[in-house]
Amino acid sequence: MSSTYGEKIKISVFGESHGNGIGVVIDGLPAGVKIDMDKVLVQMARRAPGKDKTATPRLEKDFPKVISGMLENTLTGAPLCAVIENTNTKSGDYSNLLACPRPGHSDYTAFVKYKASNDIRGGGHFSGRLTAPIVFAGAVCRQILEQKGIKIAAHINSIGDVFDKQFNPIEIDDKLTDKLNNMQFTVIDDSVESKMRDAVEAARMSLDSVGGTIECAVTGIEAGFGEPMFDGVEGVIAKAVFGIPAVKGIEFGKGFELSKMRGSQSNDAFRYKDGKVVTETNNCGGILGGITNGMPILFTAAIKPTPSIAQKQRTVNLQTKENAELEIHGRHDPCIVPRAVPVIEAVTAIAIINLI
Repeated sequence: MSSTYGEKIKISVFGESHGNGIGVVIDGLPAGVKIDMDKVLVQMARRAPGKDKTATPRLEKDFPKVISGMLENTLTGAPLCAVIENTNTKSGDYSNLLACPRPGHSDYTAFVKYKASNDIRGGGHFSGRLTAPIVFAGAVCRQILEQKGIKIAAHINSIGDVFDKQFNPIEIDDKLTDKLNNMQFTVIDDSVESKMRDAVEAARMSLDSVGGTIECAVTGIEAGFGEPMFDGVEGVIAKAVFGIPAVKGIEFGKGFELSKMRGSQSNDAFRYKDGKVVTETNNCGGILGGITNGMPILFTAAIKPTPSIAQKQRTVNLQTKENAELEIHGRHDPCIVPRAVPVIEAVTAIAIINLI
């Protein structure tokens, strides 16, 4: 098993959901950069569970203990390692899952690949809990990017069939970026929050879960980054995004909608603005030929419904080799989307810092 991403700035995630702790090692960070740990903790808190009815009631402080690579909040150039303790676990809730895998979860495929040796408690290494150290790594990378004028923001684009406003694809105000970066339930249009919460609550009361989409934007990045063919911007970002549990799709700019258009509709016309080449529209999501064109990078990720639901589900018993019925216990998110927003931002920061 290898949970490593990146070549220039490399992150390696370790731990299991119900083990002693989880963490990350980050190689290749520049020495001498001052890191604001209060800002890091804001991002950790946005992802942390136990604070909202849309999330699991499992309460974890998610406080990262820096083991190496930082002295007096300044990067030393050595590998940066942070560990987060697991303190609120109920492993007994998962005792039946090694025999009866959850539909929609990694239980069965991990059972086959790792010869039944995988840690099933809380999903083990496949748990969304492992996104906490990813958010730490992304928060550090984000601060380095911001010193270069590059900012990242995401929002809940939809939950079920309730949609938020989308980013202005041409120009995204820094004030909006800063606002979104500090929100717990991250939406552009505040009026849709109650409708989204109602959709989550309806799923929860039905012993079910609901999915959605997240739109992410990168601003301030110059034209010319990306290495075609296989290390183009879309590929680098997509690889990082698909490292997040529950992500099942990604589209850049107008994405699949472009397939319904003609070239005259989809092409982004060029013009000069204040001596700089810009496009009049941004259907391509700021990327042409796998290379940044100087416009905001825009993509949308699809998040599936949480597979651990309280309804009885059909499965199999891998020990008796018979069909079975499964009733899942434990604490699970009726909707993972709100907590996934800072994770999307984090992996995007890790991807972008590798690109530049």
